[in-house]
Amino acid sequence: MLSNYLIPGIVIVILVYGFVKRVSIYDYFIEGCIDGLKILIEIVPAILAMILAVNVFIQSGILDIINGKFKEIIPMVILRPISGNASLAALTNIYRNFGPDSYLGFLGSVIQGATDTTIYVLALYFGSIHIKKTRYALGVGLFADFCGILAAFIVAYYFF
Repeated sequence: MLSNYLIPGIVIVILVYGFVKRVSIYDYFIEGCIDGLKILIEIVPAILAMILAVNVFIQSGILDIINGKFKEIIPMVILRPISGNASLAALTNIYRNFGPDSYLGFLGSVIQGATDTTIYVLALYFGSIHIKKTRYALGVGLFADFCGILAAFIVAYYFF
């Protein structure tokens, strides 16, 4: 299968190219690793803060007070801008309880594809480069998520 040889092939091409150009590939590799570790050190606090916030939100029990026809979808809608993994867990729960071919399964799938983890992205990327004033980024991102969720309900209604 071609995919088994793709990454080793790319590595070989890079090594051959570096050899032909007489570049110290190992030194550049080590330099890249050091730069990657510096970026990791800058990003980790933002990631930990987001994990803490999501866990506090989930453990608070606020999601347990939601009732009604869309009881299973609302937690996913609330969690989607915060955490992709939490919303994916909610979607998996929907699949387990109602099936992927159900209306709620279809709706959850469309929501997952039509929205983004806005708060997570802002915290991670703006936090990693130390931007404190995000101006309109949060409002615009959440509005885009709202539009995606609204579109998901419309698409699910018409296509299911």
